[in-house]
Amino acid sequence: MLTPLALAVLELLLERDMHPYELHQLIRDRHIDHVIKVRAGSLYHTVERLHRQQLIEPVETARAGRRPERTVYAITELGRDEFAARLRDLIQRPEPEYPVFGAAAEMLHTLDPGQAVELLERRTVALEGMIAAYDQVRATLGKNGLERVLLLEIEYARAMRRAELAWVRELIDDIRGGALTWSAPGTTTPTWSPPGTTTPTWSAPGTTALAKETTA
Repeated sequence: MLTPLALAVLELLLERDMHPYELHQLIRDRHIDHVIKVRAGSLYHTVERLHRQQLIEPVETARAGRRPERTVYAITELGRDEFAARLRDLIQRPEPEYPVFGAAAEMLHTLDPGQAVELLERRTVALEGMIAAYDQVRATLGKNGLERVLLLEIEYARAMRRAELAWVRELIDDIRGGALTWSAPGTTTPTWSPPGTTTPTWSAPGTTALAKETTA
């Protein structure tokens, strides 16, 4: 099965023949790495794997000055077919995804609710910054002449962050308003409650909470 990075390589080779360094630069310049994780060396391993699978093939080896030789690759007919088939499948069929924040949300009940609210508020600030960064990237690339169809991954990432921001804000409101309450492990009563109550707050799991009155 083709990985997202392998698909990105094949996509770029549909445009023209390139060597791995050029592919890496283009992935960064177009901010494709905002939606596809590219680790050090992973691109070169992906290129080697695609070559072994006969989805791409070397067409020339060039040297510029004292730089090491660079092999230029082209996509094969098999590569075109595999790319198109995998892309159609990904677009029409939602696949299970396992976001890290989803796992963290499942474990939220182990934290003191007051601490959870503070951490979630910090996340909203970070999300707002990410959304602003996406807006800037989209504006910059648009000014550089990149068509919208080549910026859809940025639009998608921005839309996902906006949806997450709305959900996190709603979650914070529910905790503060008392619609969502829980007791952290090791406690027998909620360790935090909405303003205007005298329920103990900020107690770590397994410890005795210190009473602290909150005011609206």
